[in-house]
Amino acid sequence: MTRVDSNSSEVVIQVAGLDAFYGERQILDGVDLEVHQGEIRVVMGGSGSGKSTLLRHLLSLNRPAAGSIRLFGEEINRLSSRRLHSLRRRMGVSFQGGALFNSLTVEENVAFPLREHTRLDDNTIRIMARMKLELVNLAGFERLMPAQLSGGMIKRAALARAIVMDPSLLFFDEPSAGLDPVVSADLDELILRLRDAMGMTILVVTHELDSAFRIADRITVLDKGRILVTGSVDEVRNSDNRRVQNLLNRRAEEVRVDPDAYLQRLTDDLVGL
Repeated sequence: MTRVDSNSSEVVIQVAGLDAFYGERQILDGVDLEVHQGEIRVVMGGSGSGKSTLLRHLLSLNRPAAGSIRLFGEEINRLSSRRLHSLRRRMGVSFQGGALFNSLTVEENVAFPLREHTRLDDNTIRIMARMKLELVNLAGFERLMPAQLSGGMIKRAALARAIVMDPSLLFFDEPSAGLDPVVSADLDELILRLRDAMGMTILVVTHELDSAFRIADRITVLDKGRILVTGSVDEVRNSDNRRVQNLLNRRAEEVRVDPDAYLQRLTDDLVGL
């Protein structure tokens, strides 16, 4: 497995001072992040830590309340629609549930981006789709429907679709979610082979510790919208941050409740009723 020297490669993702809100509730608080060319960066944290919100901002699905996001050196929130569309063609996304089209075959799902975004002829599209299916070990399953696939096969088909246009940057949302340990390990190995074979930069959002430790060049741990630590697998494992260790060892956070503040919260919404 190739490990990336983050000091000698191009910065592909650069996030500075990112704030995000849902209504009045702050979800991301001053997030800074740099991901380098050829790196596999894992972003992990507990439920509600802000992982998915960060991913949505990196994909320009949400606009930040403050801060900047640069992909390939371009500030994405200042781009025209046409330029943003062009930039997205350099990116691939594999969604948590696969997000395959149920009415299309596996091959048709993988070929869909090529049909939407290129003018290639049908034979070329079919060849390219089948090449990517073979790359993810799904050769021979081209004509099956998504309903006929196992959970691991759905993940691999979604990955084939995400890489069919040979992206420079791949986003992977919870690759191991819902998979048994053997299938999950196989998918982790596939991610590593893809990075090494295609030279992609990969950002993985996950809460699966085994997967994170297996594939990551560096890990960023989020908690309550803030970055607790960024470092190598060993640096994160040996972090002296209590919240990081609670996450790694699956220890519940001790919650201290101020009785007066608790009563105030319960009665605030009743004022004026």
